[in-house]
Amino acid sequence: MPEAGDGPLYDDAAGRLVRPYTVINGRTRPTTALDLLSQVMATGATPLGYLGPEHATALDLCRAPVSVAEIAAHLKLPATVTKVLLSDLVDCGALTTKPPVFHHNPTDRSLLEAVLDGLRRQL
Repeated sequence: MPEAGDGPLYDDAAGRLVRPYTVINGRTRPTTALDLLSQVMATGATPLGYLGPEHATALDLCRAPVSVAEIAAHLKLPATVTKVLLSDLVDCGALTTKPPVFHHNPTDRSLLEAVLDGLRRQL
């Protein structure tokens, strides 16, 4: 059961209760190069030090390989903020990254079909 003051950082009626850049202490650049299509996955290592609730939620979402864009959508955070959060988790050894499979041509037809198929499965 949550303690007083441990309320949600997002309210359905009011929206985000904490500014996104507050979540990452005002940092604007990730320490790890991440693309929106980069795949991230939890390593199973326990991160040392304090992680905020967004870090913990992102780590939980990464039990299977998932793209940075998908994590940003689930967290309801801008991609830049999500990249900083994920790079924190990479830096502490909790996540591993893999460049996108279609890195050479992001407008490749098979990539666009894969994205469309993924969206259809989510709906």
